[in-house]
Amino acid sequence: MNQDSPVLFSRHGALAVATLNLPGALNALNLQMIELLAAQLDAWVADDEVAAVWIDGSGDKALCAGGDVVALYRESTVYGETPDYSYTTSFFSSEYRLDYRIHTYPKPIVVWGGGIVMGGGIGIMAGASHRIVTETTRMAMPEITIGLFPDVGGSWFLNRMPGRLGLFLGLTDVQFTGSDALFAGLADRLLPAADARKVLGSVAALPFGANVEQNHQLVTDCLRELEMPRDRWPIQKLRARYEMIQQLTDAATLPEVCRGITGYRGDDEWLQRAAATLAGGSPLTPWIVWEQLRQGRGLPLADIFRMELVLAVNLCASGHFREGVRALLIDKDRQPRWQPDNLWEIQTAQVDACFVPPWPENPLRDLAGC
Repeated sequence: MNQDSPVLFSRHGALAVATLNLPGALNALNLQMIELLAAQLDAWVADDEVAAVWIDGSGDKALCAGGDVVALYRESTVYGETPDYSYTTSFFSSEYRLDYRIHTYPKPIVVWGGGIVMGGGIGIMAGASHRIVTETTRMAMPEITIGLFPDVGGSWFLNRMPGRLGLFLGLTDVQFTGSDALFAGLADRLLPAADARKVLGSVAALPFGANVEQNHQLVTDCLRELEMPRDRWPIQKLRARYEMIQQLTDAATLPEVCRGITGYRGDDEWLQRAAATLAGGSPLTPWIVWEQLRQGRGLPLADIFRMELVLAVNLCASGHFREGVRALLIDKDRQPRWQPDNLWEIQTAQVDACFVPPWPENPLRDLAGC
């Protein structure tokens, strides 16, 4: 494949490799990348000579820093404008279909999550059968800063984190390490960043056969042998603050939870940043996070992605996403002018409207009810 392609594909024996190839953009996913990767995964699952898949990112800075929010910004709606749902529906339905494909892929998928892994990068990583992080991994769900919500299956994996950790992460945009990802259930193994090529070679050299379950076990055993010793793991920010996070979120309503987090007055700078981000973020996003976790609890994975597609398209049409991206990435004034400008003025009807499909049929209606 052309080395200028935004996704590179190669073969190492029975191991097929996909490399996200926009290092200058931290491998942020655009629609072309999503479509290329989805088509290749479909081809590999039908190829008997492919036993396992490896996904990584070009460069050493990121697996993937998220989606192409600038393109989404151009196609989203300003406050009060009549929305056009066509591009956002196409983008998010393609992205979520890819994420769902990874979650349900029968062959082993190994994702090397070194460097920045955020937004759409977490979507690719969360559903893989073998999720590798390193001492360089930096993860976050920064959607509150741009008026979106923790999507790409967030309603699924945030609900499965210990205690109210998922709620806290969805509300605050805090960054966490690879060892934190293990604690939160977003990763399976922590390996040295410098060993990426060595690990790929070790997986490629495995004696794969026709039995898919045995192939999964081969990969698991291989990665376990290569894992970094625990005494070299990065500091676990989430585990160290777990009890405090439970205290700050110990409330029955969203306003009380938000008061608990933003009211933090301790000397922990990490928690201070979490409080400041929530206080300055989109006033609509916390309500969406609260409700998506409530409604998503117990839903099959396919229904999760159908619900999130509705939310993503509606939030891009609400004006909040456009204003958040403008302030953070376009004008870079970091002074979003939210309408309304605080979560106390958000009306229940405004939240409920975000869960109403804007089309007669959901574009993901064909996903199986896994």
